[in-house]
Amino acid sequence: MSLVLVVEDEVDLSHIMRDRLIADGHEVVVVHDGAAAMAAVAKRVPDCVLLDWLLPDVDGLTVCRRLRESHLMPIIMVTARTEEVDRVLGLEVGADDYLVKPFGLRELLARVRAMLRRVDLEGVRRAPAANGRVQSGTLTIDTNSRIATLDGAPMHLTRKEFELLTVLVSNPGRAFSREFLVEQIWGTDFEGYERAIDTHITRLRRKLGPVGERIATVWGVGYRFSADT
Repeated sequence: MSLVLVVEDEVDLSHIMRDRLIADGHEVVVVHDGAAAMAAVAKRVPDCVLLDWLLPDVDGLTVCRRLRESHLMPIIMVTARTEEVDRVLGLEVGADDYLVKPFGLRELLARVRAMLRRVDLEGVRRAPAANGRVQSGTLTIDTNSRIATLDGAPMHLTRKEFELLTVLVSNPGRAFSREFLVEQIWGTDFEGYERAIDTHITRLRRKLGPVGERIATVWGVGYRFSADT
C-alpha cells in the first residue's frame, strides 16, 4: 500500500481527494499548510505528494524546494495556475507533474498511479545500488569503490563528475534542476555553481561517448538521464 501525502488548504477538497485515494487502495495523510507538510514528511516519508501551490503559511513552491533538498519522492503540484511560466517555475524547484484545478477525480487517480508506477520501475532499475552497484547498459557504477566502468574499462572521472553521474544514472527518466544537483553534490547552494553543473555535464558527455547522448538537457529545468532501451 502506497502512502500519499495530500497538502491542500481547501478542507472539503482535501477530504474528497482523501476518500477517492483511499478507495483506490492508498494510505493517505492530509495536512492543510506547509509547516504541517514538512512535519508529516519528517515523521514518515510518503511515496507521493499532492502539493497545493497556494497555502496559508508557506507557498507550495517553497515546500517543494525544501522537500527536494533531501527527498526524491514524486511531487505533483496542484494549482489553478495555467501559464507556461508557472509550470516551468514549478519544474525548476523539483515538481514532477501538474494537476490543474478544477480537475476530475479520474485524472487525479491516473496521475498518482503513473507517478507510483514510475517509482516502482526506477526501484527495479536501482536495485543493484543496495549492493553498491548501479547498472545501465554497458555503464556500471560501483559506489563502494567509487569506480565507474564503460564497456568494461574504468572511466577517469573527478569526484564531482562521479557523484553527478551517480545521481543521474540512479534515477533514469527523472529531470533534475541545476539547483537540486548543486545541493546534492556540493552540499549547499554556492553562487555560480549552477553553471558549473553545465561544465561537468559537458565533460561527462565527452567521456561517455555515445552513451553521453542519454544525458538530455531539459529546457528550463536541468538534466535527465534516459533509461536504457
